[in-house]
Amino acid sequence: RFPEDLEDENTTFNPEYSHQVFGDDEVAFGYKGLKILLYYIAGNLSTLFRIEYTSKVNEKFDCVEADDVESKIREIIPSGFSTNTDDFVSLLEKEVNFKPFGMLLHTYSVHNEEAGEDITYQIYKADMTCPGFREYHERLQTFLMWFIETASFIDVDDERWNYFLVFEKYNKDGATLFATVGYMTVYNYYVYPDKTRPRVSQMLILPPFQGEGHGAQLLETVHRYYMSSPAVLDITAEDPSDNYVKLRDFVLVKLCQDLLCFSPGKLMQGFSQEMVMEAQQKLKINKQHTRRVYEILRLRATDMGDAEQSRSYRLDVKRRLIGPYKKKQRELAKMRRCLRPEELTNQLNQIDLNMQHEQLEESFQQLVSDYRRVLERLAQA
Repeated sequence: RFPEDLEDENTTFNPEYSHQVFGDDEVAFGYKGLKILLYYIAGNLSTLFRIEYTSKVNEKFDCVEADDVESKIREIIPSGFSTNTDDFVSLLEKEVNFKPFGMLLHTYSVHNEEAGEDITYQIYKADMTCPGFREYHERLQTFLMWFIETASFIDVDDERWNYFLVFEKYNKDGATLFATVGYMTVYNYYVYPDKTRPRVSQMLILPPFQGEGHGAQLLETVHRYYMSSPAVLDITAEDPSDNYVKLRDFVLVKLCQDLLCFSPGKLMQGFSQEMVMEAQQKLKINKQHTRRVYEILRLRATDMGDAEQSRSYRLDVKRRLIGPYKKKQRELAKMRRCLRPEELTNQLNQIDLNMQHEQLEESFQQLVSDYRRVLERLAQA
């Protein structure tokens, strides 16, 4: 944001992953004192890239070559970046002209203890028809390689992609500027005969902004955007991480808790088709996610200190969790009819009932622990 940020370690954040660029060992071979400098201007993400090192091996040294670090980075960052600090700093003056892309969906504020004030954030929906967005997105997506373990770049020429962006509004010399906070990509799948199923593909909040609730604001805003469309069947996610599942649990429970079908009385009667229908029709939530919402809200309505209520809740959740084990038992019944005795013994050893019960109890306890964290966060929201 400011020239002095270049020398400020507090504005620096390091990759969580680098295996997609440097291999599974995450090592750059052949350098001493290697520094890879990759800086972005806060708003339009104009980039500075260069490498520094104190020494480098050459071919005279055991006939080996140092890794070509520069080429590896150039493969993922778009051309047009600065290599000179002065050129890069001069671009800061143009930041006052940078404005978010697309349509404003939501504005919210977060209290910043350090600054002692509320900071304003905005969420926009953009697409490739927005002037300048394609080039901006090329720079933005480079963060995925460092912060999502199995990231890949998407085909931006496919018009079924939607892009949702979070920006911070801040003041600099009396002018209002915008800093990139994070984003989400959503792909709109066709569902026969006349519906779409938006699927969240990538979601990233940049490290300086993590832990401030932006992910929940973004996901809720995206849900509300699609909820208003009669053409949308439900909203899903592609290969969700554990952290994403916890975030989704919080957002969906927050959205569902005021629906009549989730009143305490109905929760205690068990999971129902009414819950499935209402969550799907009003909030575009599918059956699997609705079931998790039910279990979390039922936990809130259950007195776990009451033996009967606690037992009823435990059995209800375990009936769902036991599904995969029952499937194994059905497979085993088929095996009994067609396997030789020694083959059957081998399979039986793999399906130990005591172990299944232990795994089931472990899964239940982990789930309740996760659910309690969702409820704690909900109580603070």
